[in-house]
Amino acid sequence: MYETIQSVHSILAYAALGLLVLASINAIFGLTSKKLFTDKDLRLSLFTLIICHIQLLVGLILYFVSPLGLEQLGNMSDSARPLSLEHPLTNIIALVLITIGWSKHKKEESNNGKFKKIAVFYTLGLVLILSRLPWANWFN
Repeated sequence: MYETIQSVHSILAYAALGLLVLASINAIFGLTSKKLFTDKDLRLSLFTLIICHIQLLVGLILYFVSPLGLEQLGNMSDSARPLSLEHPLTNIIALVLITIGWSKHKKEESNNGKFKKIAVFYTLGLVLILSRLPWANWFN
């Protein structure tokens, strides 16, 4: 079961990161070119939000069944801390920022304001996620 959940978490990570990069670039491009916030932009941002939330749920399940997760908190070593504490906590904060960006963009009236909220919060979330990815595990 652990290996299956870990595989799903790894595959979803590629999808979530790809969509997050795409949504951030789309929002920055829309902001700088002053284009209209269309249904395509709305769907891209919403689908990114949904995939990121699913990734978080799978990650939390993985955290509780993983030998590197909850069990390591009692005897925290320098090698266990990044995966058992920093990675989940930072990614939860990143997802909160992404969710705040989605929520704030819905209250905006102007197209520029919508793109600005998505661009700022989704990009901040992306930077936080990229800062705590276990890069050594990705290239194995």
